[in-house]
This record gives sequence, C-alpha cells and structure tokens, in this order.
Amino acid sequence: MKKQLKNTASEVKLANSLWGPLSESGAASLTQLIESLSLRVSLGDLLCLDGHWYVTHAGLIRLARRSRCHGIRVQPAREFCDPSVQRWAFRATVYKSKTCRGFVGYGDADPSNVSYLVHGAEMRVAETRAVNRALRKAYGIGICSVEEIGALAGQPALRPESKKLPQPANGNGNGNGNYGGPMVRDRLCQLIRQHRLDATLVKSYATDFCGVKSLREATREQVENFVTHLADWAVKDRNALLCQLNSYPSQKEGAA
Repeated sequence: MKKQLKNTASEVKLANSLWGPLSESGAASLTQLIESLSLRVSLGDLLCLDGHWYVTHAGLIRLARRSRCHGIRVQPAREFCDPSVQRWAFRATVYKSKTCRGFVGYGDADPSNVSYLVHGAEMRVAETRAVNRALRKAYGIGICSVEEIGALAGQPALRPESKKLPQPANGNGNGNGNYGGPMVRDRLCQLIRQHRLDATLVKSYATDFCGVKSLREATREQVENFVTHLADWAVKDRNALLCQLNSYPSQKEGAA
C-alpha cells in the first residue's frame, strides 16, 4: 500500500512539473486513473491538454497487455471509405478473453480531422482511432484518447511541404549510414532521454519527416534538420509533439 501511494505521489509530482500545478479535480482524476488502471504519466500513458486528461494509444496497448487481452480484430468499414479523398474508416473488435463476444469501436480519419503533419497517413490514424475506442469500451475508460482528437491549436506553424527535404544528387551523403553520423545520433539520443520520448516512435517520425523508407537512407543534412525540428518542438509544445508521435504505430506493442 505504501509503495502504491509513493508511486502515485511520484506520478502526480511529475505531472505538475510537466503541465504546471494541477487543479484539485485534475489531481484527483489523475490519482484515480493511476490507481484503478495503473496508467502512468512517466510511461507516456496519459497527457494533459488544456486541463483535460487523455489516454494515449501506447497506454491503451500496455493496459491490454497487462490485462491479458485475447486479441484485437480490425477491419475496414468499406461503406465509409473513399480512397480518392483519403477518407478511411475502420471497425475494431477487442476480445478480452476466449469467450468474450467482443467490444466494438469505429474510427475515421480524413484530411479535415487530422493534423497536416500526418496528411497521407489518414488510413493509419483511422485504424488507431478504431482500436482506441474499442479498447476504451472494453476496459471502461471514460476519457478520450489523444489520437481521437483532431489537430491541436498548440502545434507549431510549419508548412506541410517542410516535412520532406530533397535528396542530394551525390547519394545519401550520410557518411557511414549511421543516422547522420555519431554526433547527430548522440544529440538525438540525448533529446529522447531529456524529454522522455519513445525512441521507436521518434524513429518512425524521423523516417516520415525525411521522406525515406529507412532512416539509414537519410542524408546527414536531413537528420540534422529533423533533430533541430524535434528539439525546438519539444521545448515549445511537448504535448503536441507527443500527440504527433503517438499517431505512429508502436512496433514493440502492435501485437498486443
């Protein structure tokens, strides 16, 4: 019991340091989420945006794994899909046990309800939203997931075309194919540790940002630009950055 109270106090303290002093109701809600569902701020399971708590996709997947979720089935809701305008919808069914009849959730995405930073990835966003809704139903989570909301007002004003940088004519230019060289890699690792980011999600974002299939194909200049962008965004609006990162599927947890 003492250990649980200590862990809860530590999580609340971390939340206060990340998002400023929590209101009495905000702290009470966080305590309830921690104690009843074992969600953790320190693991990126929860985000506080505009004074409201949101659960993340990673947090829901971890909860499903802890609860020994039997499986998740995802299917496209074809009658609501229109690939020509990047409109996608999915139906997800969560089976908590072998005998469970399933908890169903739907998710949709199109360019009008996602951040421009993930334009072109609407299908993945829709699938993630469907899984999140089904998991929230299955485990009785009343708060919304961060991936289900649209673009955040706090996101930096970057032009959509700035996501991808042109490849130079003389090859990939990254020297040893080591993510832009050891100094750039070390700075990226330092940013991940400093801002408590998920390394797998950062790598997925970096690959998308640089416009390559594998990060090893990126030039040194591309990786340096990404690291600069990541550092600037983490300082200006970490909440929006986490929302962006959580729009990418986690390779480690996607099989839950």
